[in-house]
Amino acid sequence: MNSEFYKNIANSTAYRASREENAHFIFTNSHLFPDLLAIALNTADKNHFKACWILELVLEKQLHLLTNYLAVFCKNIYKFNNESALRSVSKICMYLSQHITLTSLQEEQIIENCLDWLIQENRKVATKAYSIRTLFELGKKHEWIYPELKRILSDDYMKYSAGYKAIAREILKKIK
Repeated sequence: MNSEFYKNIANSTAYRASREENAHFIFTNSHLFPDLLAIALNTADKNHFKACWILELVLEKQLHLLTNYLAVFCKNIYKFNNESALRSVSKICMYLSQHITLTSLQEEQIIENCLDWLIQENRKVATKAYSIRTLFELGKKHEWIYPELKRILSDDYMKYSAGYKAIAREILKKIK
């Protein structure tokens, strides 16, 4: 583990500029990507959610960096509980569902976690929104997802914010 890089993560903030600076560091030092992923996946590390923020920005532009680590990532996403980390992880799941060919097991792991995040009432809308988009994408391959997604979105429609309602309307319109 590169201690200077870890220190950069620990000192990063939620400000976009801070996260982008660390993401740029990974772009120019891609050999440190495994370290970033290790910190992000270590939910016992008090800075793992900061690593998730950076990981999200890195993968938004260079999703291929996760290719060799897909199995590890998908196997461990159930461990995330920190809402700040979950927002990033659910967005990464969305990227994966849209742009990467996943194995059946990886799809199953992502689907299971997205459904869990979607039905848990204490989850933030952003995590739910990315989960909805991920499930919609994977539902193109797994026909059982759309009826389940439709039921959840219809049942939960009145419980959440305008943002949730907007994504629910959009997806319900697409799956009818």
